[in-house]
Amino acid sequence: MKFGDILRNLLEERSLSQKELARALNMAPSTLGNYIRNEREADYETLKVLARYFGVSVDYLLDLPQNGVLCHEESALLHSFRSLTPEHKDILIDFSSLLLKRSLRIDSER
Repeated sequence: MKFGDILRNLLEERSLSQKELARALNMAPSTLGNYIRNEREADYETLKVLARYFGVSVDYLLDLPQNGVLCHEESALLHSFRSLTPEHKDILIDFSSLLLKRSLRIDSER
Protein backbone atom coordinates (compact mmCIF):
# COMPACT_ATOMS: atom_id res chain seq x y z
CA MET A 1 0.00 0.00 0.00
CA LYS A 2 1.30 3.45 -0.85
CA PHE A 3 1.95 6.20 1.69
CA GLY A 4 -0.90 8.38 0.39
CA ASP A 5 -3.39 5.53 0.69
CA ILE A 6 -2.30 4.84 4.25
CA LEU A 7 -2.60 8.53 5.09
CA ARG A 8 -6.07 8.66 3.52
CA ASN A 9 -7.13 5.64 5.60
CA LEU A 10 -5.89 7.29 8.79
CA LEU A 11 -7.90 10.41 7.98
CA GLU A 12 -11.03 8.36 7.32
CA GLU A 13 -10.60 6.31 10.51
CA ARG A 14 -10.57 9.53 12.52
CA SER A 15 -13.20 11.36 10.45
CA LEU A 16 -10.70 14.14 9.74
CA SER A 17 -10.64 16.28 6.63
CA GLN A 18 -7.42 17.08 4.82
CA LYS A 19 -7.94 20.71 5.70
CA GLU A 20 -8.28 19.91 9.43
CA LEU A 21 -5.11 17.84 9.43
CA ALA A 22 -3.17 20.45 7.46
CA ARG A 23 -4.26 23.11 9.94
CA ALA A 24 -3.36 20.95 12.96
CA LEU A 25 0.11 20.30 11.55
CA ASN A 26 0.65 23.82 10.22
CA MET A 27 1.03 22.42 6.72
CA ALA A 28 -0.23 23.73 3.40
CA PRO A 29 -3.40 21.83 2.40
CA SER A 30 -2.01 21.46 -1.13
CA THR A 31 1.11 19.74 0.24
CA LEU A 32 -1.01 17.29 2.21
CA GLY A 33 -3.18 16.71 -0.86
CA ASN A 34 -0.09 15.87 -2.89
CA TYR A 35 0.91 13.28 -0.28
CA ILE A 36 -2.56 11.72 -0.29
CA ARG A 37 -2.63 11.55 -4.10
CA ASN A 38 0.86 9.99 -4.04
CA GLU A 39 2.16 12.87 -6.15
CA ARG A 40 4.79 13.90 -3.64
CA GLU A 41 6.79 12.08 -0.97
CA ALA A 42 7.06 13.36 2.58
CA ASP A 43 10.48 14.13 3.99
CA TYR A 44 11.73 12.42 7.14
CA GLU A 45 10.67 15.24 9.50
CA THR A 46 7.15 15.29 8.04
CA LEU A 47 6.90 11.51 8.42
CA LYS A 48 7.86 11.83 12.09
CA VAL A 49 5.27 14.58 12.64
CA LEU A 50 2.53 12.51 10.96
CA ALA A 51 3.51 9.38 12.88
CA ARG A 52 3.39 11.27 16.18
CA TYR A 53 0.05 12.87 15.32
CA PHE A 54 -1.63 9.57 14.43
CA GLY A 55 0.14 7.50 17.09
CA VAL A 56 1.67 5.11 14.56
CA SER A 57 5.24 4.33 13.54
CA VAL A 58 7.01 5.71 10.48
CA ASP A 59 7.27 2.07 9.38
CA TYR A 60 3.47 1.88 9.47
CA LEU A 61 3.17 5.02 7.32
CA LEU A 62 5.62 3.58 4.80
CA ASP A 63 4.03 0.11 4.86
CA LEU A 64 7.20 -1.53 6.13
CA PRO A 65 6.99 -4.64 8.31
CA GLN A 66 7.39 -3.59 11.93
CA ASN A 67 10.10 -5.54 13.74
CA GLY A 68 10.31 -7.66 10.60
CA VAL A 69 7.10 -9.45 11.60
CA LEU A 70 3.91 -7.51 10.91
CA CYS A 71 2.52 -6.79 7.47
CA HIS A 72 0.42 -3.67 6.87
CA GLU A 73 -2.88 -5.48 7.47
CA GLU A 74 -1.62 -6.82 10.80
CA SER A 75 -0.36 -3.40 11.80
CA ALA A 76 -3.68 -1.81 10.84
CA LEU A 77 -5.57 -4.40 12.87
CA LEU A 78 -3.31 -3.87 15.88
CA HIS A 79 -3.64 -0.10 15.61
CA SER A 80 -7.45 -0.37 15.42
CA PHE A 81 -7.51 -2.76 18.37
CA ARG A 82 -5.45 -0.39 20.50
CA SER A 83 -7.91 2.42 19.71
CA LEU A 84 -10.91 0.49 21.08
CA THR A 85 -12.42 0.74 24.53
CA PRO A 86 -11.74 -2.22 26.85
CA GLU A 87 -15.32 -3.42 26.35
CA HIS A 88 -15.02 -3.30 22.57
CA LYS A 89 -11.66 -5.09 22.75
CA ASP A 90 -13.37 -7.98 24.58
CA ILE A 91 -16.11 -8.11 21.94
CA LEU A 92 -13.57 -8.16 19.13
CA ILE A 93 -11.55 -10.92 20.80
CA ASP A 94 -14.71 -13.02 21.24
CA PHE A 95 -15.74 -12.42 17.64
CA SER A 96 -12.31 -13.28 16.26
CA SER A 97 -12.28 -16.52 18.28
CA LEU A 98 -15.65 -17.50 16.83
CA LEU A 99 -14.49 -16.61 13.34
CA LEU A 100 -11.35 -18.69 13.73
CA LYS A 101 -13.32 -21.70 15.05
CA ARG A 102 -15.71 -21.44 12.12
CA SER A 103 -12.85 -21.17 9.64
CA LEU A 104 -11.13 -24.21 11.13
CA ARG A 105 -14.39 -26.18 11.04
CA ILE A 106 -14.97 -25.30 7.39
CA ASP A 107 -11.38 -26.26 6.50
CA SER A 108 -11.72 -29.63 8.26
CA GLU A 109 -14.94 -30.38 6.34
CA ARG A 110 -13.16 -29.99 3.00
